[in-house]
Amino acid sequence: MRAMLFDKPGQPLRLADVPEPEAGPGELVIDVAACGVCRTDLHLVDGELDIADPPRILGHQIVGVVRGSDRRVGVPWLGWTCGECEYCRSDRENLCDRARFTGRDIHGGFGEVAKADERFCFPIPAEFPDLQAAPLLCAGLIGFRALRMAGDPARLGLYGFGAAAHIICQVAVHEGRRVFAFTRRGDERSAALARELGAEWTGESATSPPEPLDAAIIFAPVGELVPAALRATAKGGTVVCAGIHMSDIPSFPYRVLWGERTLRSVANLTRADGHELLALAPRVPIHTHVRDYPLEHANQALADLRAGEIEGAAVIDVAAR
Repeated sequence: MRAMLFDKPGQPLRLADVPEPEAGPGELVIDVAACGVCRTDLHLVDGELDIADPPRILGHQIVGVVRGSDRRVGVPWLGWTCGECEYCRSDRENLCDRARFTGRDIHGGFGEVAKADERFCFPIPAEFPDLQAAPLLCAGLIGFRALRMAGDPARLGLYGFGAAAHIICQVAVHEGRRVFAFTRRGDERSAALARELGAEWTGESATSPPEPLDAAIIFAPVGELVPAALRATAKGGTVVCAGIHMSDIPSFPYRVLWGERTLRSVANLTRADGHELLALAPRVPIHTHVRDYPLEHANQALADLRAGEIEGAAVIDVAAR
């Protein structure tokens, strides 16, 4: 099968022919149709997150059909947990110290065939074509978990309007929340998409919203946005850092946090998050905006994501020839 291989940080992915995976007990072999491109993939390529045993097939927003059936499934970032540790036994499997992650510890979806632990696969709602379903499996799931961690805000700020924010904006508006979207300077395309999806205000990340926020979610991996979001948040509000990696957070005066504001992070996802979001998605309904790339152009997809050229989400159309 064809796959794009990661060899080491700083090098482009390499197109290669590799053996198809074989399923072990409890595993599925999946003919991959599409795989979303995530900022986590950039962190892996750049060496900001480790891959212990390269070469590795990246990609953790997989949509495909189980070999020998017509069953369509999605494979997310969380690929395996031990089920035995204190985190797993307390419904916090996303924090399992022994967890294995798709596209990092387990070969992912930037290839024509993948295998996955059946327990960590989700059924894909029929309403979503393959390309539109793929971003739900990480951008959607992490955004959804971050939204739930934000509490019940009436006024929600979203910092960085990319793949995750454009999905969660729709969920938040569906739930009756007022959305304030923060974008990079000069990024009018993302601002326009935010307004199209229901945000009532858009502005540059360094600016203040017209009124205090009840909560903010930071999707951009930029540490300096943390004190900015705290300053924009009302007393008692919550700021959620939704990325797996972020640049260093600069120091800030205690008064920015004071007033019972909460600063927290979100790590990975649980299977419960996945089932809840995928049940909700058709009811919103969520419309994912995607730019698709053939498998051999995965490096271009990563470059466009790095440059901020993607409106919505990037997806590898693995089935395209």
